[in-house]
Amino acid sequence: MGILDNQDEIKELVEGLNFKQKVDRSLALIKEAYEKYGAGLVVANSLGKDSVAVWDLAKKVSPKIRGFIVTTRFKPKETVQFMNEMVAHYPELKIYKSDIEIPDKLYATNPDRCCDLLKVGPTRQAIEEMQVKCWVTGLRCTEGRTRTDFKEVEERDKGLIKLNPILIWKEREVWQYLALNQVKVNPLYGQGYRSLG
Repeated sequence: MGILDNQDEIKELVEGLNFKQKVDRSLALIKEAYEKYGAGLVVANSLGKDSVAVWDLAKKVSPKIRGFIVTTRFKPKETVQFMNEMVAHYPELKIYKSDIEIPDKLYATNPDRCCDLLKVGPTRQAIEEMQVKCWVTGLRCTEGRTRTDFKEVEERDKGLIKLNPILIWKEREVWQYLALNQVKVNPLYGQGYRSLG
């Protein structure tokens, strides 16, 4: 049985593994999934610290791994600049964006609809166009109360595997990884932002 098939208790992994063990586990998850899905394995990159850590891990597994970024017209200029630098450095990162007309202040009146139009739609387009079989995310279970039921390997949509290789990492471990590996991050973090969502 491979690591992709494991049913380990997430809470035990969060507290029971040290930093090196978590990094090794994340690399093993990506490696095994890449061996299984090949070009069908694609990284979703939100340009946040967790995503760039996952992107760096994936590139250690294989420089051929592709990715996609879903952006909106509401991103701060610093994020747009960072995105353009990443795509210039990694042409295998593809940008998806919705230019659909949305009602004014839809985010306040119907945030789910707003998210569907600006994020969910372009994500579905990316998955379809890039023929994704396994998409890799930067989700972490310690990131909020809504993320407690996630698993490292999920099939929430039929035939589409979602891999969450840093699910068990704590925020400080993400920063530790980024520092040790000299991974560039969005400049907004340097201005004091903790979250870029």
